[in-house]
Amino acid sequence: MRKSLVALLLFTLGSTFVVQAADEAKPFITSEQLDLTKYLPAPPADDSAQTKAELKELLEIQATRTPEQEKAAIADAEENVWRYADVMGPDFTAEKLPKTAALFDRIVATEDVVDDHAKKAFNRPRPYMLDEQIHPLLKKSKSGSWPSGHSTIGYLMATVLGEMVPEKRNALFTRAAGYAENRLVAGFHYRSDTVMSRTGAALIAQRISEEPEFKAEFDAAKSELRAQMGLK
Repeated sequence: MRKSLVALLLFTLGSTFVVQAADEAKPFITSEQLDLTKYLPAPPADDSAQTKAELKELLEIQATRTPEQEKAAIADAEENVWRYADVMGPDFTAEKLPKTAALFDRIVATEDVVDDHAKKAFNRPRPYMLDEQIHPLLKKSKSGSWPSGHSTIGYLMATVLGEMVPEKRNALFTRAAGYAENRLVAGFHYRSDTVMSRTGAALIAQRISEEPEFKAEFDAAKSELRAQMGLK
């Protein structure tokens, strides 16, 4: 679980990058209100043909990844909406968009509690736990691999941003797919983890859209963002 004890967390993993933490953002819903284990299938077995094929794919990715790909995968370890600035533009910053920042802090917190429950329940071992030949680019995590939390939040952020700025929806989902792909490049997830995250993100997006608090904060953030971007 993310701990908002500091504004910035620094990780040195070959290179240094910054993860900005939410200031104890309150989730819109809990895992009791949306239990993903009731909707998502169980992951492939560790000794299944699918898992073996996915491990082989990860080894191939590891053998061919470029320094540029490695840098991008490390940078995308950040779990915040500002990773979408390459789609939304240079003015897409927390300083210029405080209402948007507050909304997405809560969205990240929501995904965290909902996805964490599912990860613990499914308890799929990370790829490097099954195959020591896989050398992840990031500090190893012991949490479950199914579904990918990073990929879930990536698709969830793209979904919400796409509702705010439908003019950029296609580009946002292309970026979300790249964000998810970087979990494979980093050696942190199987492809099926990231594919299943699309379903998880859709379920979370649908459920939070029913919450009055989300609706109010979404409307305020949407107005702020579109005004900043010069859109009506």
